[in-house]
Amino acid sequence: MTASMDPEYRGKVLAELSEIEVREDVKILFAIESGSRAWGFPSPDSDYDARFVYARRPDWYLSITPGRDVIELPIDDLLDINGWDIKKALGLLLKPNPVLLEWLDSPIRYIWKDDLCDPLIAFSREISHAKACLYHYRSLGIRQYRLHLEDKAEIKLKKLLYVLRPAMAVRWTRLHPDQFPPMNFHKLMDGCDLPPKLRSEIDGILALKAKTKEIGLSSSRPDLNAFCLSEFGWAKDHAEDFNSAIKDKLHAANDLFRRLLRDAWAN
Repeated sequence: MTASMDPEYRGKVLAELSEIEVREDVKILFAIESGSRAWGFPSPDSDYDARFVYARRPDWYLSITPGRDVIELPIDDLLDINGWDIKKALGLLLKPNPVLLEWLDSPIRYIWKDDLCDPLIAFSREISHAKACLYHYRSLGIRQYRLHLEDKAEIKLKKLLYVLRPAMAVRWTRLHPDQFPPMNFHKLMDGCDLPPKLRSEIDGILALKAKTKEIGLSSSRPDLNAFCLSEFGWAKDHAEDFNSAIKDKLHAANDLFRRLLRDAWAN
């Protein structure tokens, strides 16, 4: 995965993150790449989608009026950088939020502090995620399908993969309900027991996507459309079969929040 990272832009992302820490007076717990580069199907001109989780000084949280819990930089042609406050991140993890679970699984890391991230990952594994994943990925996939594939003779390869990835995440979840779907698309496929013909077609699309620009086009792929709709249909019919295993994790989340604040600012 590091092969898809231009050293120049990696350096630019790290420089922006360093400036954020100084300007915002925060500590970044981790910063990763999200989007097509982390998913494993970038185009030659794909942008860089850096995401991070940060902690402010403990006294900042002791306020009657809560402060803004995101930091967003203006998006330019190749850099898209934004992050969540750790309190927001933990609150979303309790739902659970598959986006944060993906961030914790990203194969491309800009900043990663094991002493802070290991407890976050351990806590995430205590949260039952299967039902949330099925709802999230079905909703995401159906929306992308209707926007970019439905009734279209010509499609963008990028948008096709934006539908295939959530469909594959649904398939992974029904086959491995106790394991969160990998962020990397190749690892995701490896665990989805795909028919050889379907796998071959997807491998061909990935190879083509790697050589074409973001606007690369293709004719419609009926077999892949049918596969995606089948998985989304399964999620719709069976999501409620999964026990959400709601447990009182709020006390543990509060303890972790205090620990992460303390440890982040101890260094």
